[in-house]
Amino acid sequence: MTDTLAGKAAIVTGAGRGIGSGVARLLAAEGAAVVVNDLGVELDGSGGTASHAEGVVAQITAAGGRAVASHVSVTEFENGEALVCQAVEAFGRLDIVVTCHGILRDRMIFNMSEQEWDDVIDVHLSGTFNVVRHAARHMRAKRAGRIITFSSTSGLWGSSGQANYGAAKSAIGGLTKVVARDVGRYGVTANVIVPMAATRMTTSVPQAAEAARSSSGIALGTPEGATETDFDPDDVAPFVAYLASDFAAGVNGQFFFVYGKSVSLMSQPRLERTVLKPEGFWSVEELVELLPRTIAKDLPNPAPPHADG
Repeated sequence: MTDTLAGKAAIVTGAGRGIGSGVARLLAAEGAAVVVNDLGVELDGSGGTASHAEGVVAQITAAGGRAVASHVSVTEFENGEALVCQAVEAFGRLDIVVTCHGILRDRMIFNMSEQEWDDVIDVHLSGTFNVVRHAARHMRAKRAGRIITFSSTSGLWGSSGQANYGAAKSAIGGLTKVVARDVGRYGVTANVIVPMAATRMTTSVPQAAEAARSSSGIALGTPEGATETDFDPDDVAPFVAYLASDFAAGVNGQFFFVYGKSVSLMSQPRLERTVLKPEGFWSVEELVELLPRTIAKDLPNPAPPHADG
């Protein structure tokens, strides 16, 4: 390793397993001291064990790194502050925040319960805000820091059966773009990772649901020719470590699609086609006549109607 992050301290949420575990271990290997945050619950939210976070801490310390475990829930506003305080008390500083936590409660929109919606929004979106808000306050005061959040292809392209997850992940992207503007002037950066990795969360999705999502007619970002070995969760960590380093000081407010051996800068939403009326306002009749030949021409339908309904 290169000690790229020597002398820095980080918080990684959802770090007991999956992508977060790999991020925490690599940040530590690169020299950062790490707060490893994880509730250790099952996929359905039941249970809760300290062993996952403690296990990652043990791996880090056995390799000569520094780490402490945290078992607080990021869904509570005050716990975001508690995480920042824990990092400062344990390591004397906080330089990096990476929010990898998450859950799934997949259901088609017409069957989704209010609780399934609330649970996913609370964990992903509110949980990210709770941590980032308190970290940003601390980083603004010291005029340095790195904030790295996680979105998803579901939040950018849409994925059937994931209204709650897609909404939360899209909102995290919007949140991060605003954070980048709020804190950039203080020497703090905020960027978004859009990962593809085989974790216990993604592999829990039924095969039938995966097939429905991939039959929409719009590629959801799976690279052509990619194999199972290209989706190791640990493959996401090196680019996170780069964004966390001083070498990425000029990278702010960007989205990056990361999987396996691939890192891609993603384009931001922008105007693509425009129709302009020189005078007056559009009538509905004019739009009906004009739009199929201009703005709406050849637009792909992500879910065209089926003959059987």
